[in-house]
This record gives sequence, structure tokens and C-alpha cells, in this order.
Amino acid sequence: MKHKDSIDSFRRQLENEYEWPSLYTFKFIVPKDKIQQVRELFAKHDVSERESSKGAYISLTSRVMADSSDQIIDIYVKANEIEGIIAL
Repeated sequence: MKHKDSIDSFRRQLENEYEWPSLYTFKFIVPKDKIQQVRELFAKHDVSERESSKGAYISLTSRVMADSSDQIIDIYVKANEIEGIIAL
């Protein structure tokens, strides 16, 4: 139930802060061996990447023109399934 409550709260926040369609910026820190899984979430979008100083992690940023808060939430739900990912 907590997960659903978190999603509902995030949806309300998005609806209050954005008018759809809107440009939304995603930022993640990803273990280097999981970067391809995250790239697949943004296959149709530009992605910028920066390697950490020790090379174990990649900082990934993508700006997405989204039609609704549900589109944003869907990406976060899929990203949450990737082991070791950190959403910023």
C-alpha cells in the first residue's frame, strides 16, 4: 500500500507543478554494468552521461517531452526495477 501512496503523492505533485505536455528532466546514478538497461528507457530521447571519478557509476540525464504525469511515473516504475539505480 505504501508504494501506491507514494505514486499517488508523486502524481499529485507532478499535476500541480506541470502543464501537460511538458518537458521533464530525469537524472539517475547507475552502476556501470546496468547502464544499457537505463538507456533502453530513453531509447527515443537524448541522453547525456558522465562517468564517476572511480568509473563504477554513470550519471545519466535525459529530458523528455511527456504527455502526462502517468508517462513520467511509468518510466520511474520501470527504472525502479533496475538493481542499484538511484533517482535524483
